[in-house]
Amino acid sequence: MSIMGIDVGTTGVKAVAFDEKGKILSQAYREYPLLNPIQGYYELNPELVWRFLSNCLQEVNANPAVLSDPVTVLAISSQGEAVIPISKDRKVLANSPVSSDQRSLKQSQELVSALGIDQVYEITGQTINANYPLLKILWWQRETPEIFSHTWKFLCYGDYVVMKLGLDPVIDYTMAARTLAFDIHQLGWSEAILNKVGLSKMYFADISPSGTVVGTISQNISKELGFLTRVYVVTGGHDQACGALGAGVIQQFGEAMYSIGTTECVAPVVAKPHEGLKTIKVSCYPHVVLGQFIIITGSQTGGRLLRWYKDEFGYKETVKAQQIKQSVYDIIVNQIPSDPSNLMVLPHFAGSGTAYNDPCSKGAILGLTFNTRRADIIKAILEGITYEQAVNIEQLREAGVDVHRLRAVGGGSRCRAWMQIKADILNTPIVSMTVSEASSLGAAMLAGWALGTYSSLNEAVVRLVSEKEVFTPDPSKSKIYQEKLKIYQQTYLSLREVNQVI
Repeated sequence: MSIMGIDVGTTGVKAVAFDEKGKILSQAYREYPLLNPIQGYYELNPELVWRFLSNCLQEVNANPAVLSDPVTVLAISSQGEAVIPISKDRKVLANSPVSSDQRSLKQSQELVSALGIDQVYEITGQTINANYPLLKILWWQRETPEIFSHTWKFLCYGDYVVMKLGLDPVIDYTMAARTLAFDIHQLGWSEAILNKVGLSKMYFADISPSGTVVGTISQNISKELGFLTRVYVVTGGHDQACGALGAGVIQQFGEAMYSIGTTECVAPVVAKPHEGLKTIKVSCYPHVVLGQFIIITGSQTGGRLLRWYKDEFGYKETVKAQQIKQSVYDIIVNQIPSDPSNLMVLPHFAGSGTAYNDPCSKGAILGLTFNTRRADIIKAILEGITYEQAVNIEQLREAGVDVHRLRAVGGGSRCRAWMQIKADILNTPIVSMTVSEASSLGAAMLAGWALGTYSSLNEAVVRLVSEKEVFTPDPSKSKIYQEKLKIYQQTYLSLREVNQVI
């Protein structure tokens, strides 16, 4: 039998079929537009996401390797914080605001006043900001009561896909934790928070641990999607938690997953939340590996910033990529000079990362002269995104979380030049993994474990996860970057007041 991992991301959806040894039999990807109807609003069309996922499933299931070894079980890895209002007849009522959406800033400020940052963090393992579904739901309640009044459930993309597969929606612990309405200690919807904001837990899906069989796909839907056998559906998890599992980061060993995708995330694992984390209030919640907790620290601006550069300034590279049938991003990055850039990019194009937790911060490119070339700007973009992670990692270490080695996953991990830049800036060894699609692999591992293919997730890691290449810091370049990192930290502080009024 083959196992499938589905990954529903911010800018695209992927379906991957693996054999029991972790070899990719077939995969398909579709990219969809991230809508920006109003400044500060970022949303997806859930019906388009499902249509593109259906196309991916049909393509994977039609592959000869999968036809000879049909998929029998699947699980879903999902972006965090995106939320969808669903009617009683299971129709989408509105587009889904994603994590970088800032429409609920007022609701986040009101929750701070009502409960306080400390109490909410103690319950949820999250600090209050406008990203979370709970606050977007409160925004709908106030600003679009006609949508709120017709809503049966507010679903995240994992439970939405479960519903579209013909089952009752079920959310796992890791995704429930991304709503700001989940008690990470009691492992259920928080009555303290929901009662305070006047919401019923009936608006949310039922909760089960990652790796739980929730049902099978009906014959009609299976036929439509190209599945050949009875297919079990298993609860997956938040994409970063699934990615950590797919990278083999399942216990506290001083290693962390480094997800380099549309957004960026550094994710170590701890046995339980501790006082140091409460000091910095970094996101900490149950891992897909039961009994463990995952820490999430990162930035909304990762590969998405390269996509912005490509869309706004990369016409020449785009045309060339089409002519020679090569990735446009490879062509863009291959231009960069070898030495550290003289420019400084503050990559806060969707607010700051978790280190500063400042949704009002804006992006900046500093140091421009008439001698500046596009290649210099590209290099500075790659550096700036990584400086942000350096600040996050430094904060983790100061809080008592050991991070001395990084396991890199996601599309960015396939770019060797960027991996070396990251190793030099972070002054930390970075390992690329054999399977870079770690979120899909992690979801597939949960699916296989649920059906008994693997006796434990630890066995799944041993059998399926392997390292590809190690990037070690270049001492001479790393020394330069450590000095530039100090300048980067001052850049945010110097521009903070200006960004409040722009």
